[in-house]
Amino acid sequence: MADQDQDLVDADPNNPGNEAIPVFRWKQAGRTGLATRRQLREMGLRPGGQEPVARIECRSGRRFAWLYRIDLAKPKRPMTLAKEAALDKAMAARQTCPGPCGRRYFHCLPLKTLGSCLECHDGTPADPATYTAPPATHRLAA
Repeated sequence: MADQDQDLVDADPNNPGNEAIPVFRWKQAGRTGLATRRQLREMGLRPGGQEPVARIECRSGRRFAWLYRIDLAKPKRPMTLAKEAALDKAMAARQTCPGPCGRRYFHCLPLKTLGSCLECHDGTPADPATYTAPPATHRLAA
C-alpha cells in the first residue's frame, strides 16, 4: 500500500511542467516575434503545430496564455463551402424557434432554458427587426 502512494504525483494542469519555458507577467513580455493564438488569428495566422515558446500570466497566475513564434506560424486555412454550410446549419438550429412561429432570429435563442422564443413562451411580442419571416411550412393557417 505504501508503494502505491509513492507512485502518485500531484500534478497542476495549469503548470507547463517545463522550467525551460519562460513565464512573463501581464504586459511584461516585451518581446517582438511572439504572439498569442488570438493575436495570430488577428494577423491571419495559426500556430501550425509548433509548441509554445513562452507563457504570459495574469491574475496572480490563475490565468495564462501561451506565446508562439510568429515566424513559424502558418496562414489560416480558408473556409470551404462545406464548412460554411455546416456552420450555417448549426447557427440556424440555435436561432430558429421550434415553436409554432418558426421564426429565425438574428441572435441565439434561449432554447435550453425556455425551449422557444419569448413570444411563443410567454406572449412577449418580438420586435420585427430581430427576425426574418418564417418559412411557409411553419405559418399558421388563418
